[in-house]
Order: sequence, then structure tokens, then C-alpha cells
Amino acid sequence: MSCFGFLTSCRRALLAGHRVRVLSLRSIVDLSYSTHFMDYRASSIPASMRKMVVTKLSPNFREAVCIQNAPVPTPADGDLLIRNRYVGINASDINYTAGRYDPSVRPPFDAGFEGIGTVVGLGLSASSQYTVGDTVAYFGEGAFAEYTVVSAKKAIAIRTARPEYLTLLVSAATAHIAIQRLAKLKEGETVLVTAAAGGTGQFAVQFAKMAGCHVVGTCSSNEKADFLKTIGCDRPINYKTEDLGSILRKEYPRGVDVVYESIGGRIFDLAVSNMAVLGRLIVIGFISGYQSASGLQPVKAGTLPVKLLQKSATISGFFLPHFMSDYREALSILNEMFAKGKLICTVDIGDLDPEGHFMGLESVYRAVDYMYAGKNLGKVVVEVSPHSKL
Repeated sequence: MSCFGFLTSCRRALLAGHRVRVLSLRSIVDLSYSTHFMDYRASSIPASMRKMVVTKLSPNFREAVCIQNAPVPTPADGDLLIRNRYVGINASDINYTAGRYDPSVRPPFDAGFEGIGTVVGLGLSASSQYTVGDTVAYFGEGAFAEYTVVSAKKAIAIRTARPEYLTLLVSAATAHIAIQRLAKLKEGETVLVTAAAGGTGQFAVQFAKMAGCHVVGTCSSNEKADFLKTIGCDRPINYKTEDLGSILRKEYPRGVDVVYESIGGRIFDLAVSNMAVLGRLIVIGFISGYQSASGLQPVKAGTLPVKLLQKSATISGFFLPHFMSDYREALSILNEMFAKGKLICTVDIGDLDPEGHFMGLESVYRAVDYMYAGKNLGKVVVEVSPHSKL
């Protein structure tokens, strides 16, 4: 678009009674190179916003992250500017604030991995795919903010801003890809899912049932055990009232064929000790240690080699960023399953928390604490801002 074309568009928008975001002369010049955008729908983009920034590396989220005011970013040519409606909370948010994923990244950097919101501005080339007012979901850094810039190539168009869509981006995708690529499930096998009522565990249970397996799921309350039954779990185990090791030895004497493990520590040890011959254990996390200085929870690794050898068992690690070549296809499958009602996507938005609904950016702190206290049933989601018409 030429500078003349840009100014003509501004004039038309003004004559139509719309408000136009005023750009600097430098920005107008840059528009001739298709690097900036015009918000033709007058979506009331403010000059500044709030966002969560990691200012200190620490596994203590409240200590590592603060809310700062910053200019609302301007999308480049292929980008979208998203006004965030919902953001997802992940156990790995603390690993990120502790600098464990990429030690070369130093503070300050933006926090948050996934969000859903409304397109309120876009680069010129991005307008071939999206328009102002579209609703999109995305998986990318900087989600804990009132506005986030996202590449149009990484955004996923969705019909409405429902928080359930957030369960698909990381939690369901992790379970789907890990089980497809590493578990190699066979009908009739026994599958143990730890933290089965959590964000990703709920999907591991469902996918294992779809494969015709018998599913055992660990949880921390009777309410969660009842929930697990509704999504097909054959044997929920409330480890607060039942002894997990004793139950596995008594009820599954030949062992479990596949373990989907996300807790670590003692639970990991029990899972290894109760694997069947040719058993497969997939480590998708070890949340019990994330808040420690090292990020680890000790396990009895000294006996691990002999236990694996005795059963010809295997242990695999799964970290979603290493499987991004599978991500788009998996997300397409998950979206279709969700649309057809074949997938139960449970979210916890804090309605049962003493302080209530997770509303506003500042409630991200409370949501992280809530999840680490093991209170959540399903995926923890924060509503950054209420719905507003453009």
C-alpha cells in the first residue's frame, strides 16, 4: 500500500465515522513497505497495556514475574494483534520462569504460552487470511498480556472464544502426540495415567479408552475420582485415601503396559516398579519437583537399569516443542473431535476457589498457586478480560 493509499483509507474511515489509530510519520512511511497495519474497524486499541514479565529467574512464580505497563505492540506484515480473552495455565510456566528451557535467555522476557482472543489489528499480508473481529487461538510466548502479537501462520481460527479450546493447544496435543508416537497402544492393554484429572491427564484417559484399553487413573480427591469415571476411567485411585502401590500390586499383578506420567518422585518409582513385561513409560513432566531449586524430585534411579532389563521395559521423554512437525495435524484432529462432541474438554476457571473466578491478569498468580496445590479439575484457565464488542 502506498502512503497515498494509506491516507485515502484513513480519510474514508473518518468519513464513515470510525476512529483511526494515529501512527507516526515513520510508521506511515514504513507502510509503503507493508510492515505496519491499519485498524479500519476502530476497535479501541489503547496506547498502553499490562503484561506479565519475568524479571528474575526463579521457580517461585510470584517472585519471578511482575505485571508491567507497556506500549501495545504493532503487528508486522504477517502478524496479528490479539486482544486476549482467555489464557491457559501450565505446570511448565514455572520451568520457564526458572530459565530451565533455554538457559541463554535472560530476563526480562514475557510469560505465558497460550491464549484465545480477538484480532484487533493485523499486518497487510495477514489480511489475506484474517480480518479484524476474527477469533483465534495460539500457542506461543507472551500470552500473559492484555494484547499479544502472533504470527498469522501460527494462529488457529476458531468459531467462538470458548475457554475449552485452550485445552487443545498444549494439554490435549501433548497427550495425543505422545500416545500416538510413543505409547503404541494395543487393544486390551492396561494404561496408568497419573494426575489423570488434570489438564493433560484427562485427555490421556480418553485417548487410551478410545484405543480399547483398560485405564487406571490417579487423583487426589473423591470429586476427581467421580469425574474420571465420567470420562471412561475404569479404576480411579484417590491416592490420598488409597495406597497406590498396594492397589497396583493387588489388582494388576502382571503390571501395567503403559504409563503416562507427569508427577515424578515417589509416583514415578511406583510406576516403574509396577510396569509389565515390555511395558512403556512416557515422562511428560515431573511437577512434584518444579518448585524446588533444582526443578527435580529424587527418584530411586539406582535400581532403574535392572528393573528395565528384567522386563524389557522402556522409558521415553516427551517435550512438545520437539514434536512440532506433528502439531498441526494433531490440532486438526483434536478440533474435529471437539466439534463433533467426541472429546470432553474440562476447564477449571476458579469458580470453586475461595476467591472465585480467575478474572484479570493479576489472577494468573492465584491460578498458578491453585494448580500447584492440586486443587484443579481439568485445565486451569484465566479470563484476562470480559467479552467486548469491537
